[in-house]
Amino acid sequence: MKYEQLDIINIKGTKLKAYIQFPPHQKPVHFAIFAHCFTCSSSLNSVRNISRSLANHGFGVVRFDFTGLGKSEGNFEDSHFSANVEDIKAINTYITKHYQAPSLLVGHSLGGAAVLVAAHELDNIKAVATIGAPADVQHVKKLFSHDPSEIKEKGAVEVHIGGRPFRIDENFVDNFDKVDLLSIVREIRKPLLFLHSPIDKTVSIDNAERLYKNAFHPKSFISLDKANHLLEGKQDSLYAGDMIGCWVQRYFPIAPPSKMTTDGAQLVGHLHLTEDNFTTTIQTKKHTLIADEPESVGGNDFGPAPYDYISAGLAACTTMTLKMYAQRKGWDLQEVYVYITYSKKPATELQLNADTTGKVDHFHKKLKLIGTLSQEQRQRLKAIASKCPVHKTLQSEIYIDTELVE
Repeated sequence: MKYEQLDIINIKGTKLKAYIQFPPHQKPVHFAIFAHCFTCSSSLNSVRNISRSLANHGFGVVRFDFTGLGKSEGNFEDSHFSANVEDIKAINTYITKHYQAPSLLVGHSLGGAAVLVAAHELDNIKAVATIGAPADVQHVKKLFSHDPSEIKEKGAVEVHIGGRPFRIDENFVDNFDKVDLLSIVREIRKPLLFLHSPIDKTVSIDNAERLYKNAFHPKSFISLDKANHLLEGKQDSLYAGDMIGCWVQRYFPIAPPSKMTTDGAQLVGHLHLTEDNFTTTIQTKKHTLIADEPESVGGNDFGPAPYDYISAGLAACTTMTLKMYAQRKGWDLQEVYVYITYSKKPATELQLNADTTGKVDHFHKKLKLIGTLSQEQRQRLKAIASKCPVHKTLQSEIYIDTELVE
């Protein structure tokens, strides 16, 4: 997936680090801005996963680090709530000028509260989605390791938030008391989606209830069942991103992703080495697939591994061949299961001829045939399973030539 790094200057002259995640091989239909949670950064796995999911729905997704966090410049004590809102507006202005006006805001936790306030002020924003957002921004003060009154007395102190040290001052604390978030939500006349986990221990589910009750229709709620506040489970963040991508289509159209051209070939594979890790997009003339490596070897496990696709081709070809043969014979074959296991095994273990040494590629195929079949029919189908085209290809001598193209 293509992405770009940006340096965006906010209203105070601070350089913010931002990244645009583009849809696979297409121009974005719409742009979205993602605001991360309090004290986090745009490199959080859940932020990256949600951005990837939204990009698959045709969005150009801008994720960025708030002032004093991640790779953005500035001091954390200057990253109070109103400054977060101003950072979002600065990102919005830049993307509007250099790309196109964003139409969707997505915010996680306190970032969710910030996008609600920003959406109230930005006419170009057409819809808003929040994830685990508090119903009042003062909620953040509960996370401080020091009593807020102590901070006011001393002027500036180092506090621990989530086990990490941050220096904050009185202005930082007071800023959270200046926003009546529920009043702002009542004034927003845009589609709103609230996603929240019922077991969130950082921002409890009743916050979502209060936000939802104060919002006007159209408004929606999605439960992130079993997820924690940071959506640390990959399946939770991918689910959240997909749900946002599906929900927003009701309010403005999302064109289906355009396909990579195969340039006359039967298919093309594409990998962006920096952003995609091992995740490879495969495009045939009509279908898009994703290949990846498992996490155990450094991949993200977003799709089947390359050898899984070879095994899948063998399994699919076997089922189709058995269907055609049984129908031609008029046999009562109702269902077929083909189980494939790939491995490398010593030639001696497979009892191959003496000229074959070392380890060889081995596909173990198991068949489960459902239907009223005689033992003779079952044995014949077993024999036919070895005659499918892919099976024959894998057992024949294969020649592959490679050329470079500009």
